[in-house]
Amino acid sequence: MRYYLIWVIILIIKELLANLGILTSLLFIYTQITSVSPLSKNSKLKVKLSLGFLGGLLSNVLMLYSMHLGDTIIDLRHIPILLLSFYGGAIPAFVSMVLVIIGRFFIGFNISSYIAVLLIVSIILGVTIISNTKASKNTKIFLMLTFSNFVYSLVFIFLIKDLFTLIILIPSYWTISFIAGYIAFYIIEYIRNSQELFHRYKAESTIDGLTGLNNFRRFDEIFNSLIHSLESKNEQLTLLYIDIDFFKKINDTYGHKEGDVVLRDLGAILKKTARSFDIVSRNGGEEFSAILLDCPLNRAVEISENIRRTVENHPFTLNSGETIHITISIGVACFDETTDNLAALIEDADKALYQAKRTGRNKVCVYNSIITEEFTSA
Repeated sequence: MRYYLIWVIILIIKELLANLGILTSLLFIYTQITSVSPLSKNSKLKVKLSLGFLGGLLSNVLMLYSMHLGDTIIDLRHIPILLLSFYGGAIPAFVSMVLVIIGRFFIGFNISSYIAVLLIVSIILGVTIISNTKASKNTKIFLMLTFSNFVYSLVFIFLIKDLFTLIILIPSYWTISFIAGYIAFYIIEYIRNSQELFHRYKAESTIDGLTGLNNFRRFDEIFNSLIHSLESKNEQLTLLYIDIDFFKKINDTYGHKEGDVVLRDLGAILKKTARSFDIVSRNGGEEFSAILLDCPLNRAVEISENIRRTVENHPFTLNSGETIHITISIGVACFDETTDNLAALIEDADKALYQAKRTGRNKVCVYNSIITEEFTSA
């Protein structure tokens, strides 16, 4: 009797641990698939449906590697559903539930399969309610696991008539289920946090921290990409080089912190006055740029002049409360109107900017291989 007891305990724990191992492995795969668009209650319907489908497949795999006691199947299929409900709400959980029900009936039609349907529906309803409460994250996880284990225990008691097996099974299942649940939530949280950090660091590597615009690295990547793509397209590309006039004087007079205020506000103005699909960057210091996609020269000059006037008329309020006005100079180069060499566009725009600075500032100058043409003056 004693050896039989030990054998049953080992068997139950062995099968549940095997299920846990499969669950852990599949969760890592699941999080890699969803790394670009992790599930949340604010996710789009398409994301919720697709991830609910993946979660349902995961639960079905767990059923394939379940432990059988007669017609009763014992596994951890509820864990993916708990995760879906916790992170995504009712929709992905119900999608997963439908797949679990279909999968269970594929295994066989019997009293256990019908009870399994009631089991999974009850768990879905319960954990959905729990996930929508205002309890803390840890409290929700504990309540969801406790509720699902309680429902499972009722099913075991109804289906398994052998008291000896129940005495061993229920405590073992509760233990493994809690361990599996907490491990699953830990894995998801850990990987989601890692992915969030990765995406944040990736964004920070291409975004200027002060203005929120593209930094020079991102500008360089985009420009080089456009050079290669435009070689096979019949499109124009205009580049604006923008520089704040006498910015050093602002820093010397008001301090670098106030200079940062000017840079940040100018970045917002450039983003607002350029077209929504144009690429605005801070190239360094007080130098900015705007890549105008498929934009002819005359339209680019209009946009440049609008930017120049907007900046000239904008009151820049410093941290001290004082208001100042600034001006900018803009150099313009356009492929294929001012040059037929895409690679020379940056150099040409820089030369046009230099011409604007040299001839009085607060103006827009367009590059010309013979003479730089001034479109506006101070």
